[in-house]
Amino acid sequence: MSEGGMNGALSTEALVLRAGERLLLDGLTQRFGTGEIWCVAGPNGAGKTTLISTLAGFLRPAAGHVVLDGERLDKWPSARLARRRALMPQSTHDAFSASVLDVVLLNRYPYLSGWGWEAESDRAAVLAALEALSLGALAARDVRSLSGGERQRVSLAAALSQDAPLLLLDEPLAHLDLHHQIECLTTLVSWMKGAPRTIVFSCHDLNLARRFATHALLMDGAGAAYAGPVTDVLTPGLASRVFGYPLVLIRQDGYEALVPALAHVL
Repeated sequence: MSEGGMNGALSTEALVLRAGERLLLDGLTQRFGTGEIWCVAGPNGAGKTTLISTLAGFLRPAAGHVVLDGERLDKWPSARLARRRALMPQSTHDAFSASVLDVVLLNRYPYLSGWGWEAESDRAAVLAALEALSLGALAARDVRSLSGGERQRVSLAAALSQDAPLLLLDEPLAHLDLHHQIECLTTLVSWMKGAPRTIVFSCHDLNLARRFATHALLMDGAGAAYAGPVTDVLTPGLASRVFGYPLVLIRQDGYEALVPALAHVL
């Protein structure tokens, strides 16, 4: 359960992000509600990682604020914040040999007390996260022996095991084949049903975002952002404008997909 019954509601107030002199986001005021799955999309260099890191409290915005549960993020004590939000970074570096189980257990650190030994509840949370992502059989494996896709799923399991009401994921589908992309997104949808939660993840696949996300934030990398229900934002018109390439929406048997305009493929 989330701490104090709070629900992880996240919002930004006039948020400005920059990369050096380049403006990435200009005055974003947006609420990311509980029960919502948000996809952050945009071209390379648009600022998706910068936004995720800022929402997590690891980067300071150029202006504006991030607010969690009605309190400015920069006012949160770090230990308390670690129980409120979990972050999956875009990449990890395993400097030392350790089992998959022990690596995921590290994300239970915010809940440890006394001498810092994990309780049975911590191990149960880790094993449940590993099983949810079909990683139970790898629990004893050295993390440095894993493939890139396996390591990516371990990172997601670690974030899930933290059991925070706010989950921020930077490119969680990178290095994964289609089967495991679907498995990870299906797991996230199921994870949402256990308690009031909010998920924000960055993703390059607009069709997977349309299929699994409830909302989208589309960044153009020049300060503008478009936010709302996923099918209202990830449209052929907006996506074509932001990505600089014409896209069309095709429909068949009740399914929809954004694809490059045929005239530009031939």
